[in-house]
Amino acid sequence: MMKGENNVKKLQLKAPAKVNYRLDVLGKRPDGYHDLRMLMQRVDLNDDIEIALSETPGVRVTCDGGGAPDGPGNIAWRAADALLQLSGKEVGIDITIAKHIPVGAGLGGGSSDAASVLMGVNELLELGLSDEKLMEIGVKLGADVPFFIFKRPALAEGIGNLLTALEQVPEVWVVLVNPGIHVSTGWVYQNLRLTNKNEPAKVSSSYAGLDEICAVLSNDLEPVTIGRYPRVGELKELLSAAGARGVLMSGSGSTVFGLFADEKTAKQAAAELAEEHGWFTAAVRSI
Repeated sequence: MMKGENNVKKLQLKAPAKVNYRLDVLGKRPDGYHDLRMLMQRVDLNDDIEIALSETPGVRVTCDGGGAPDGPGNIAWRAADALLQLSGKEVGIDITIAKHIPVGAGLGGGSSDAASVLMGVNELLELGLSDEKLMEIGVKLGADVPFFIFKRPALAEGIGNLLTALEQVPEVWVVLVNPGIHVSTGWVYQNLRLTNKNEPAKVSSSYAGLDEICAVLSNDLEPVTIGRYPRVGELKELLSAAGARGVLMSGSGSTVFGLFADEKTAKQAAAELAEEHGWFTAAVRSI
């Protein structure tokens, strides 16, 4: 939504989280990254972002809560600065982020913030860049950034930047549980032991229902994170006991998600887990 106050152009945006229904690590690349194959789905847990143009040149980012940094240490700052440099314009960009997605949780919150800022600044500065161009810029900031610009459930390959839209994915209810453990993605990949495994199972581009999604759930990073943080494994057991039809760690963790058949069961499970353990929980829909 764009609005003008005292001739100041503003945008208010929502940056959604994601979960990985599947994460296969296929091998290590010469550049140090890993070749991945992921099934990625956005969910309606959102950070709130306001972007405003200013007469004071430069980029300023203020992050309200959640543990993400203000200023140049925030990936959203780097996103805005990249487009400002590209534009050559002498303007200021003020960004305020209200964090609702846990940080370092495997939910892609930082990448989603960066993607929303790229799309928002492109609009405010009237740069006219295509989504494809924004995705090229975004992948230099983080491997998950292009997915949030893509805005559809996707099969992600390469380092996560080669995206193919999934033809059919049912809407499901997802309960997210985060125990407050910050997991370093870099640490997880450094400690991942790649074995010569068989050719990875084929994945479909179409899923008729919840059972088909549950059947494909898999995450090669899960054993590494659970090995250091056993609580993540406990969360999986608790979600299963609460009625989840399928459970998995998202990304490199520490968030675990459960897939539920209906809204009532999902919200009841989230409320009970939050009350009993005090963890961050949310019952959300896939989008």
